[in-house]
Amino acid sequence: MSAEATNPATAGPVAPPVPQALTASAAPATPRRKARPRIDLRRLGRAALLGSATRDKLPDAIGHVVEAHRAHHPDADIEPLRRAYVLAESSHRGQTRKSGEPYITHPLAVTLILAELGAETTTLTASLLHDTVEDTDVTLEQVREQFGEEVRYLVDGVTKLEKVDYGAAAEPETFRKMLVATGNDVRVMSIKLADRLHNMRTLGVMRPEKQARIAKVTRDVLIPLAERLGVQALKTELEDLVFAVLHPEEYARTRELIAENAARPGDPLAEVAEEARGVLREADIPAEVLIRPRHFVSVHRVARKRGRLRGTDFGRLLVLVNEDADCYAVLGELHTCMTPVVSEFKDFIAVPKFNLYQSLHTAVARPDGQMVEVLIRTHQMHKVAEAGVVALGNPYAPAPESGAPANEVSPAEGERVDPTRPGWLSRLLEWQRAAPDPDTFWSTLREDLAQDREITVFRPDGGTLGLPEGATCVDAAYAQYGEDAHACIGARVNGRLATLSTVLRDGDTVQLLMGQDPASEPSREWLDHAHTPAARIAIQRWLATHPGGGTDPDDDAGATEPDDRAAAAARATSARDGEATAAAPADAPRPRRADVLADRPGAAVRLAGCCTPVPPDEITGFAVRGGVVTVHRVECAAVAHMKGLGRAEIGVRWGDTSECRVTLVAESFGRPHLLADLTEAIALAGAEIVSATVEPPSQQRVRHTYTLQLPDASRLPALMRAMRDVPGVYDVGRAQHQAPAT
Repeated sequence: MSAEATNPATAGPVAPPVPQALTASAAPATPRRKARPRIDLRRLGRAALLGSATRDKLPDAIGHVVEAHRAHHPDADIEPLRRAYVLAESSHRGQTRKSGEPYITHPLAVTLILAELGAETTTLTASLLHDTVEDTDVTLEQVREQFGEEVRYLVDGVTKLEKVDYGAAAEPETFRKMLVATGNDVRVMSIKLADRLHNMRTLGVMRPEKQARIAKVTRDVLIPLAERLGVQALKTELEDLVFAVLHPEEYARTRELIAENAARPGDPLAEVAEEARGVLREADIPAEVLIRPRHFVSVHRVARKRGRLRGTDFGRLLVLVNEDADCYAVLGELHTCMTPVVSEFKDFIAVPKFNLYQSLHTAVARPDGQMVEVLIRTHQMHKVAEAGVVALGNPYAPAPESGAPANEVSPAEGERVDPTRPGWLSRLLEWQRAAPDPDTFWSTLREDLAQDREITVFRPDGGTLGLPEGATCVDAAYAQYGEDAHACIGARVNGRLATLSTVLRDGDTVQLLMGQDPASEPSREWLDHAHTPAARIAIQRWLATHPGGGTDPDDDAGATEPDDRAAAAARATSARDGEATAAAPADAPRPRRADVLADRPGAAVRLAGCCTPVPPDEITGFAVRGGVVTVHRVECAAVAHMKGLGRAEIGVRWGDTSECRVTLVAESFGRPHLLADLTEAIALAGAEIVSATVEPPSQQRVRHTYTLQLPDASRLPALMRAMRDVPGVYDVGRAQHQAPAT
């Protein structure tokens, strides 16, 4: 669709007119239908409608719509369009827009925008009728009787709520209603976006303050929605129109830059395009190479990023091919025969964007240092890149016939299934239901839409979670479990323990660890880490209903036991079992240790405290002061350190005695009664606690170190399993001290 539009503030084009396509076949291409001349959508709101036609011939005014529609759908039945136009024209008869034009010019222009994008007949029918229920005496029941339930649903979805009934909340509640309807049928938002585009084109008749208000809502809500639905043709023009209204001075400077570049002799983009055509022609790859001018906002962004603009900064090359494999063939030829800028390469074919966008992005350098960006995609990818979900047609169409594309999704019998419903929309629908009031919904919606990149993380069961960039484990918990995430006590990211504040990256594997205590509660601290509306609203709602709840566990040792009861429990357990919290009393009878035989007769043997070896660990020994032989596990870090110092190893082996002492480290998340449960598990496993240390909680994590006496080393695996089975304990391992620095 044309990027040219009327500046709502001043006369003249908002976006630079697209020059005649600089197209050439790089090799004999397969025959394609002759391209239909593009229509100037800016003027068709009046040009086709306000001629000398009599009232009886008014339906002829939809001729441009029919022409555009049949360019995409040659066999379409246009009778519904004719009937919808007759109803809309008769209903709006006598109404005028603020510009003085007959009101029917608006729904007709909106419908033409959608027809140019390739929308199917049902969408165009609803578009012609989208204002009838709101502004005329036509009822939704009449629409349903004459055009069917789908058209009725689409019209209802874009119908505004009355300010008389909703007051200041009318706008946010209208958007809430529209988003819910979009969740069931994305065509609702397609119509709304086209409606807003035509309104923005004709915004100049409004008061400046109203222009600014509408432009801000368009910037904060409609443009991000267009981006997420992949409708780039609408998004880019909306951006330029908003730019002209909200930043008129910068818009004027950008317009001057574009005009100056157009007046320069020679075009470096055309030279690179011709070189690329030659490369592909020699490689016998059928392709079209086009120059794609940047729109105003894009030029402005590049100018801010690079400073002084050069000729190649005002556009990009677009290479269109027939097959996916051809995209990579083009990439290979361009990188082989031209100078590639490798850092600019991105593969959105293998990994499409969340808004369905697919292309290869690369760049090549000219001898003069100018860099030319190149987009490589198939014709079908280009259609989807421009029109997004609009190009996917009716999501409720019957199952495709044999031989139809495999990615078509057919609805189950009696069920309406929308294959175009993206993950972000599902998330949005989840949290909007929990928004307590229109103001919270409205502000949260704008925040959510401002997060314009999405990542995918994987669950251990193979499922995926779609989250905005910057999301944390808190967000993942609420995305997966809803309000049950209040009981989340931690996470593993890529197999390693992580705090709930950990920021996730695209492709991470996240295992969420859930507590067993039904009284678990979220922390106020979580709000600082919550990035998604679903998480923030759920936490805020819980805190609002539990005044004083959500104590930060890092500020209170009660994360394990309130009021320092964890330390008291440790002391009580030690006293009960005859232990000390740090070491056994000097006068306590020294328990027996496992016998170790050394290859140095008469030498005293001591088990190293750094790794506490037990049978049947593989062990080695080193002589230390006094002729004592210390025994280490062979994988102990101290072994490598001792070897590095040149110490000779001494052969050691286990004797017959199986009694042993071992030091275990338990990592856990804080919860009430954890210490009592853990020490009980140790006692039931038949181990005696020699000493115990519980470190202060840090970010909800607690580290316990126990030195234990076992009557039989063979019981060690069962003991460690029993400790791991205690709710809240996520890992138990043998103590491994770091080797001293050399």
